[in-house]
Amino acid sequence: MVYLENEYLKVGILPESGGKIFEAIDKTNGYNFFYRQHVIKPALISLLGAWISGGVEWDVPHHHRATSFLPVQYTREESADGSQTVWVGELELRDRMRWAVGLTLHPGKSYLEASFRVVNRTPVPTSMLCFSNVAVHVNDDYQVIFPPSTQWGTGHGKRDFTTWPISNNVDLSWYKNIPGSRSVFAWNYRDDFSAGYDHGKKAGTMSIADHTVVPGKKFFTWGDSPNGHLQDTLLTDSDGPYIELMVGAYSDNQPDYSWMTPHETRRWTQFWYPFRDIGGVKNANTEAAVNLEVKDGKILVGFYTTADHPAARVGLKLKDQVLFQETTAINPGKSYVKEVALPAGADEHDLCASLLAEGRELVAYSPVKLQPEGRPAPVTSFPPAAEMKTNEELYLAGLRIEEFHAPNAKPDPYWQEALKRDPGDVRVNTALGIGAIKAGCFAEAEQYLRKALERATDRYTSPKDGEPFYYLGLALKAQGKTDDAFERFAQATWSGSWRNAGYFEMAQIASLRGDFRAALTYIDNSLNANTEDIRAMALKSALLRHTGQTGAARATAAAIRKIDPLDVHALAEQWRAGKTSESTKLLRMACNAHPATVLEVAADYLNAGLWQDGTTLLSEVVEGAADKSRVSPLVFYYLGCFAQKLNQSAQAAEYFRRAAQAPTDYVFPFQMEMITVLEAAMAANPSDSRAPYYLGNLLYDWQPDRAVTLWEKSVSLGADFPVVYRNLALIYTRQGNQRDRALAALEEAASFGGSAMVFNELDKLYEENGVAPEKRLALMETHQPVINRDEVISREINLAIFAGKTDLALQLIKSRFFRAWEGGGRFSLGDSWVNANLVRGHQHFAAKRYGEALADYQAALQTPSNLQESTGNTALRRGEVSYWIGTAYEALGDADKARASWREAAEASSATQPATGRGRRGGGGGSLPPGQFSGRGVMGGMAAGVRVAQAGVYYQALALQRLGEADRAKALFQQLVDTGTQTLAKASNPTPGADVPLVQRIQAADAHYLTGLGQLGLGEKDKARQEFSLALQVSPDHWAAKTALAGAGVGSGTHNSALGGPSQTR
Repeated sequence: MVYLENEYLKVGILPESGGKIFEAIDKTNGYNFFYRQHVIKPALISLLGAWISGGVEWDVPHHHRATSFLPVQYTREESADGSQTVWVGELELRDRMRWAVGLTLHPGKSYLEASFRVVNRTPVPTSMLCFSNVAVHVNDDYQVIFPPSTQWGTGHGKRDFTTWPISNNVDLSWYKNIPGSRSVFAWNYRDDFSAGYDHGKKAGTMSIADHTVVPGKKFFTWGDSPNGHLQDTLLTDSDGPYIELMVGAYSDNQPDYSWMTPHETRRWTQFWYPFRDIGGVKNANTEAAVNLEVKDGKILVGFYTTADHPAARVGLKLKDQVLFQETTAINPGKSYVKEVALPAGADEHDLCASLLAEGRELVAYSPVKLQPEGRPAPVTSFPPAAEMKTNEELYLAGLRIEEFHAPNAKPDPYWQEALKRDPGDVRVNTALGIGAIKAGCFAEAEQYLRKALERATDRYTSPKDGEPFYYLGLALKAQGKTDDAFERFAQATWSGSWRNAGYFEMAQIASLRGDFRAALTYIDNSLNANTEDIRAMALKSALLRHTGQTGAARATAAAIRKIDPLDVHALAEQWRAGKTSESTKLLRMACNAHPATVLEVAADYLNAGLWQDGTTLLSEVVEGAADKSRVSPLVFYYLGCFAQKLNQSAQAAEYFRRAAQAPTDYVFPFQMEMITVLEAAMAANPSDSRAPYYLGNLLYDWQPDRAVTLWEKSVSLGADFPVVYRNLALIYTRQGNQRDRALAALEEAASFGGSAMVFNELDKLYEENGVAPEKRLALMETHQPVINRDEVISREINLAIFAGKTDLALQLIKSRFFRAWEGGGRFSLGDSWVNANLVRGHQHFAAKRYGEALADYQAALQTPSNLQESTGNTALRRGEVSYWIGTAYEALGDADKARASWREAAEASSATQPATGRGRRGGGGGSLPPGQFSGRGVMGGMAAGVRVAQAGVYYQALALQRLGEADRAKALFQQLVDTGTQTLAKASNPTPGADVPLVQRIQAADAHYLTGLGQLGLGEKDKARQEFSLALQVSPDHWAAKTALAGAGVGSGTHNSALGGPSQTR
């Protein structure tokens, strides 16, 4: 924990956990104005499924970013005025953006200042979202406060709007009034504050930011209900519920992104502070907050300040009439609150409360007189491309889809439709060209961009916007056509908006040619157009160094760190300009802790032709590594490429050899520059199986066919690591019916040690192919050390139950806390718990250990706490379990309890009931739809026959039969026969391994099983056996059918014993 502290606040920051603020205490009253955890309890939330609640999370450039639980860079600064700053930040690998937040406490101030930096380091446009996710402690006294001018709220995606704060006669501003998970974004573009206030503790949390840059104001809650409070136990031990009070920069919604141009740097400032005693807030800024409430003829006025003012002037006016005015001492530990009577007949909107100090107004407020605003128009989905009327609409639709990183849509269909109508469309050809550059398809990009310029330069016109010239230059440069690229960049700089990026590229090419003085001229031109371009500044520092201007080089590197104190290229340049022990230490620490950052510096040196600089830097990284065997192979690939460029062929071969022998764990290229580097390695060392694997990983999202070819080449070269085989298996599975190839690939992955996901996916394919469950279980038991994920362990549990290894199954169930993904589980273990206990109970019953059998049957209804996230819906099993409890009581001679249990079973509902599960943070939340956990084919899905919902009817009928209601029982048995036969009449009769969707085979097996249960209840034992056998033929791992055929768990009296199950007589 890294702490900041002054006389009013103490703030703790965790660089090891995403750089989040972990705690913030108001020292004047001990109030935690951010949610303070006392445990680190990760949950399956966000992109990587590793997330902790509490404090303040930095969601940039995506909501709940992938690295929110991973270590980030940090440094600490102290200023001459006594202020203290901790900077946290990182290089974001998906979009190669840098972000940093500087958290500052100033002497004598009770606010925490947060200075943000977001930098697009790439030569192409990208989009960003940035929300500060503030968690606060809540209870029934807690109220969310949006500015009084707010009349509407909306949810994620702006697809619906609700009145604020009263919606459907419910005041949404109070935590206690929201039962389910919900997100509300304020529809407010005029105010600079939002807040939350605990009326019981008389303390709250204030957020201040310039609304023109930081318009987003949002709260999220899991809901004040049993399902909502389930999250309290999942996310903390004893710290209770929370809500999130989020603030969004350059965005007012999620997902809601804004474009960043190449090389763009954004910076802005936000503030938070605790406030107390004033009952809420109506207006606020960084200096003070004011509340003014009118109720029952009384006016309550309250002021809070973030600094000490010994002689402040407070006042309240009604138009020109002074209701009161006085001088008072006010400071963060002493608020001002006063109550006065509202004059008779007065309009509260004529009131004005103000606070002045040192001759100026700190804050004031007059009640807002709202003019009703119409409901904003909701966002709707785009129609299919062919239905859009104009090319402009098609272009803008594609642009929005790309900007918002839409998960279920792609821009290309809209743009291709536009080109079908007008092949020369400048905007669309340019957009497709940019997309091809991002995909590494540079020749394709060149074609699109030349097509755009055909029209843009028609009749020798110099276009208004040089954008196509710039991106054509990038496409040419990436293909090694640097002379042509230089001219295109030069043409781009005729447009003011492309001078920064265009001159930067010209400077890189000049540097590549060895003309450092010309490069300096171009880089100065670039910086004149964007003084905060840190990549341009880093190149300038290197060029100054190469032209003998070492002092100026150091000064330029130092200037970079004023913009981004965590930038590693600045550290590298400071080190190169003067290799002091301190600069060496700082560089090694940064590169060892965050190796991806040094690869970005290497890429910059590669692009500028500064190959010796790259070699020197990466050699230092290798030399300074604590464990040289763990140095990333990408470092050695870069070193090999640099050595080739420097005509050091022997050294290049050695670097490429070391790269080919380095471990592949957690190695994932993220830079398009690596295309050139890895292709060079493949040419220099044709036997290297790793280089094509890494290149395939880099290209798959954009060039999947080439990626598959590269992975297959890796395999042909003798790849001895499992991931490449798993990658191929996933592709073969998705590319039509290539199950045999996928299976072979996964088996090969398993032979090289595999992983939890390898065995999970291998078992799914074995399941689809009808492989014997015993073989599947044996494989998992052989590789137990890597069976360490919930999904695959859930499969092993069900296989163990199928094999009758109930002790193993129960041991596995109790071995860990099984978690469900946010929004719903990927597997259910509640039924597995029921089945394991029933099977073990049946085993005890067969051995006439009736007391032990009863204990197991009763345990089936007591799901352990470690399954509470992944239980699924076991309500339909209560009747079945109650029936078996009754049989145990009967065997023990307790007829009254036996009948009571059977009555409970007979009255149990056989209707499908909603499964309860985790809410979704997006706001839908609440209960999951029926059958959420009943299907297979999802990761870690439920094994066949683990639960067949309609089978509850059978146990209801058995109970009725035991209670003497034979006619009702018979009708239910017949209902099962009818249900099963009707289902089978509508479906084919698939066989294991057939090219039939798994779900259809499961449905057929379930239908045979239900028919068999009905026949068994009607006394048709031979027909029952036949149906159970058919179920197992269709689905060999159908647990219920196997159990029924074995005679355990299917009937009572002669029905059960006739199939070899436990007898019901003592």
